Amino acid sequence: MAAYLFANIDVTDADGYDEYRKRVPATIAAYGGRYLTRAGATEILEGDWVPKRLVILEFPSMAILKAWYDCPEYRPLRDIRIRTATSTIVAIDGIVTTD
Repeated sequence: MAAYLFANIDVTDADGYDEYRKRVPATIAAYGGRYLTRAGATEILEGDWVPKRLVILEFPSMAILKAWYDCPEYRPLRDIRIRTATSTIVAIDGIVTTD
């Protein structure tokens, strides 16, 4: 079952974050992940939450998502993101279909 990573990122150091932005896609791809959205335009339909930079990733499974998040290739990039942005990161299981 697919799993999704939802991230709301408020970049506080654009120059520092640029290194993260350039290097992270290769780590995602190496674990079978892909971007579903990456900082696209947002439109609030309900509520008063104002998202910053929204990213949604899809991975083949929750186990693979977590393996990527903790992998040695991503760990130093995660440290860069933590240093250059304030983030909320959520992992979500996909839907089981019975087709």
